[in-house]
Amino acid sequence: MGLDTDRFQGDVNEGLLCCICKDVFEDPLQAPCEHAFCRACIQGWLVNECTCPEDRRPLFESDLRPLHRYMRNDLDRLRIRCRFVAQGCQEICSLEVLQCHENNCHHAEVTCPYATCSLTMTRRELQEHVLLCHSSVSALTGSNSRADGGQNPMIGDQGQTQYVAMDELKTTIEVLRAEMTCKMEVQRREMETRLDMQRGHMIQREAVLHSQMDSIKTDINRLKDRLQTLLDVELDRRRELDRMSAERTELKTMLQKIQQELKERRSHYKCPHCATGTTRVTHV
Repeated sequence: MGLDTDRFQGDVNEGLLCCICKDVFEDPLQAPCEHAFCRACIQGWLVNECTCPEDRRPLFESDLRPLHRYMRNDLDRLRIRCRFVAQGCQEICSLEVLQCHENNCHHAEVTCPYATCSLTMTRRELQEHVLLCHSSVSALTGSNSRADGGQNPMIGDQGQTQYVAMDELKTTIEVLRAEMTCKMEVQRREMETRLDMQRGHMIQREAVLHSQMDSIKTDINRLKDRLQTLLDVELDRRRELDRMSAERTELKTMLQKIQQELKERRSHYKCPHCATGTTRVTHV
């Protein structure tokens, strides 16, 4: 499901709304026909369908790709309220850093780290609760171990002081351990968020590279077709030139034969008047 439009500050472009849930994209994926959907929405749709919800073209889950970078940038720039607004958080941040904020939000609900305690509270209240919760556990443990007047009969006053100091040290260690556990959990979530963001950027980059490679392949195929056309034209032109050259040679041969025949006829030709010795005079 997508993100509720009421959480966003200002109007949201309709191009950033999922056509299935009608909310703002959450972890969006894009089809080859360039229609985009929330990941959960389109995966649920494709369980029973094998077409795009928008134009009904054939669509399979393997065809889905990450959102185009320009749409992803528009989506990341949207301003959204923290989901813990009901607990008192008034933070409004960009969608790009929302996950990081919510992972560290002081109004987020967390559970006490002690197995014997199942209380839920805000992260802001956790540290104080851990102290009180662990103090109660320590007091209960101490009261059980120091029965009969609150003092261990096996040790003296100095030993009792050392025992109390050790108990306090254990309490401090447990508190520090709980704090460290919380900090490590926060850091782990931050690292997961950063890795998810980097993974998303890498997927987007890979999609862009695939798109560029497809475009280059298309251009290469177009150039191959054009080159083949030019080669065919050149081959036809050469054949025509060869044919014309052959005709020219044939015509030249025929012309030479005609010239030879004329020459022979001229050499054997005799004027009839010159042959009889008479002279023909024409009077004017």
